[in-house]
Amino acid sequence: MLPATGTGTSTWSWGSRPAASCWGAGIVPIRKAGKLPYRTLKATYQLEYGTDQLEVHQDAIQAGDRVLIIDDLLATGGTVGAVITLVEQLKGQIIGLAFLVELTFLEGRKKIPGFETYSLIQF
Repeated sequence: MLPATGTGTSTWSWGSRPAASCWGAGIVPIRKAGKLPYRTLKATYQLEYGTDQLEVHQDAIQAGDRVLIIDDLLATGGTVGAVITLVEQLKGQIIGLAFLVELTFLEGRKKIPGFETYSLIQF
């Protein structure tokens, strides 16, 4: 299993690194466009005021790899939607989504149906 992260390095510190260490798994960095070396896949997602892009290395996930997506925040669902797109393009099997904080009033879960979704803190 390869835990994948959202867009920030802080997620690696509190989320992906401890999870990967516990399970003997790796970490797949998914970052904003231009932050990763090597060949990448891109996914564009909508912001309130425009668009942005996320990237992942083309060889980071192999077909059939079990992936837990870990991120610090679930708000509108746009960022995690882009992460899901990237993992699915690489043929990874998403086994769940985990967040530190969820802003429930923004209803981000409605944009990511069909996935087991967990959040530690809900506002």
